[in-house]
This record gives sequence, structure tokens and C-alpha cells, in this order.
Amino acid sequence: MGRLDDKVAIVTGAGTGIGRACMELFAREGAKVAGCSRTQSNLDEVLRTVTDEGGEGMVVASDLSSHEGAEVLVDATVEAYGRVDVLVNSAGVGYSLEPKEPGSMGSITDTTPELWREVTAIDLDSVFFMSRLVIPHMQKQGNGSIINISSVLGVKGHPDAHAYTTAKGGMINLTRSITAAYTLDGIRCNCVCPGFIDTPMIATHMHLFEDEATADRLCPMRRTGTPEEIAYGCLYLASDESSYTNGSVMLIDGGTSARI
Repeated sequence: MGRLDDKVAIVTGAGTGIGRACMELFAREGAKVAGCSRTQSNLDEVLRTVTDEGGEGMVVASDLSSHEGAEVLVDATVEAYGRVDVLVNSAGVGYSLEPKEPGSMGSITDTTPELWREVTAIDLDSVFFMSRLVIPHMQKQGNGSIINISSVLGVKGHPDAHAYTTAKGGMINLTRSITAAYTLDGIRCNCVCPGFIDTPMIATHMHLFEDEATADRLCPMRRTGTPEEIAYGCLYLASDESSYTNGSVMLIDGGTSARI
């Protein structure tokens, strides 16, 4: 028996990193998984992994920074599986965007209005669009779990990445507000805040952990986490084992936020 048997899960940002790890793990635990990202080739790759391991899933390439893009994903999932039990909002951009969009991870005076809107649309608006569409299905069922992937930079200030940190901080309070509004409908909403995780999002900063002193300053464990370590936290929140976990902000950061 899997921990997610008979559940249908939507995972955004499923093409790489944490979203991909969640899609693969949830499928192994018995869920039917609908994965989404903007890159079809990445989705095809993760779907092959899921089906090769005996799991069941589907993928949808869509841009979730628009309401229309979110509708495409939710409609396809409900048409295929009839319900949505779990939503993992993992779609996002970070430092990997900076080489293509200089200034996107800058401080407030270095960020243009256009880049601000681009980052917040992907990192925060997508959570609004997806949650707005999925919650009515969960209300009809009388149950559901929403898991928002924020960041340690959503709870701590930072010299740069101000659009990113604002979006991730907003995600945390949106999590609390969804909890306050929809708990009696049987819907739980929780937030996971990863630290430095070895994903394409921070590939440009991975070299910092090669120096022991810098690694120690960034994380007491002196290493980055893995996408799978975050996915297991999400698995707990998606499963019935977390039935009394609601409105929580779960830091999975190797201790980064535990000290000044």
C-alpha cells in the first residue's frame, strides 16, 4: 500500500528540481500525478520515469503565470481523473533566470517594473491561479491538501532577489489565509520552505559550497539539500498522516534559518 493510494495530485514545476522529485515520489506512493511545466521535453522525461517504475501520470505543458494557462492544466486533470486531492505549487523561477534576464534577481532599485511583474507572476500569481481553480473541486469532495513551495528567503530578508523574496513571503501568508478560509471545507494548506537545494534554480551559486567556510556560513550542515529531501516533506503533507497539520510553515533548510 502506498501513502497516496487512490489520490490524484497536480504538481507544478514538475519538469525539474523539487517538482520533478515530487511527481516521481508521489507516483511511487500510489498517486495518479498530473505534472506541469513550460518545457515539454522535460515533462516527457519525467513521465517516462514515472511509467517505467509502474506509476500512472500525465503531463501538460503550460504557462501558469496566466489564469488561462492554469485552466488548461486543471481542466485536463479533472477530465482525465475526475478529481484533485493534492496540489503542489512548485512552479517558479530564481537565480537561474538571472543570466537570461539580468536584474530579475536584483535589489529593488536594480529591478525593472517589467522584471518585477515577470518574477512575481511566475512565483506567486501562479499559486493564486492554481489554488483558485482547484479549491472548488476540493470543496465538492470535502477534502484536499495544498502544498506551496516557498523558500527560506520567504522568511528572511536578503540583499538581492527582492521580487523573489517578496513572492515567496507572499506565498507564506497566502497559505495561512487559505487555511483560515477553507479548513471547514476539509481543505488543508501548508507551506514548505527549502533552503539551498541542488536544483537548476541555484546552479549558478553551487560553487559557494566548495569553500568550507562559506558553506558553513550558508548552512550548518555545510551542504545543499536534495530535491528528494524536500519531496519527502511534501509527501507527508499530501498524505493522510498529516491530517492535523494545517497552516504550517515547514522549513527544510539544513538549519540555515536556525541561526543568525
